[in-house]
Amino acid sequence: MRIAHLYYFTKISGHCLIILACFMLSACNPQTDQLSEREARVNARESELVTLFAELVELKKSLEKDQPDKHSAGDDNANALKADECVCENTETSAAQKGSGKIDAKTVLGGIEMVHLDPPGLEFSARIDTGAQTSSLNALDIVEFERDGKPFVKFNLIHPQTGEKIELTRRLRRYARVKELGNRESQRRPVVRMRVILADIDEQINFTLENRSRFKHQVLIGRNLLQDLAIVDVSKKTDPVTADNPAAATTK
Repeated sequence: MRIAHLYYFTKISGHCLIILACFMLSACNPQTDQLSEREARVNARESELVTLFAELVELKKSLEKDQPDKHSAGDDNANALKADECVCENTETSAAQKGSGKIDAKTVLGGIEMVHLDPPGLEFSARIDTGAQTSSLNALDIVEFERDGKPFVKFNLIHPQTGEKIELTRRLRRYARVKELGNRESQRRPVVRMRVILADIDEQINFTLENRSRFKHQVLIGRNLLQDLAIVDVSKKTDPVTADNPAAATTK
């Protein structure tokens, strides 16, 4: 009996050991599978990182290769822009100097110019004088009078073509005190207003009336017309004009 019992106990114990071993193996298998799966994931990530790093290296080489070309292209564009700017500046400068006869939107005048006075609607040679504050006009036989209670002045100009006297009557605006060279006392002169056309300037300005018979030019243009409108260049000359055709005058 004891032997039989021992045999059965041994057999049962062997079965238990086998079952326990199977249980332990089955418990270890999930952990082994998880480790294997993690290892596979890590290897895949490493492969991705290696591939990405290789791509970054290639991209860096490509950028370094293209960079000198971009610099040279940028320099070429900058040089082209500078050249264009120079051409534009030269073109604008030459146009301002040659085409329009203006500097900074101001008319360039010479020392002597032809001016149109209205009245009498004729052209006269005029001296351009930046030293004179007010323009002046040759006036002969000056007579002051009143009309409808307002002051007027009557005077004569010399016709630039025929030499005959032209009588004008203008409203007397005021009087101006003018001191001539060599005279200690200033002279009181009447002032009238007349329209002047000079080059592209068309203005109504004041003229002091005086006898300018001793001067070559009947008209003197001063700063009251020139200021902010014109620049005087003494090297700019007026073509000579005959007395019979002063309207044919052109300036250089």
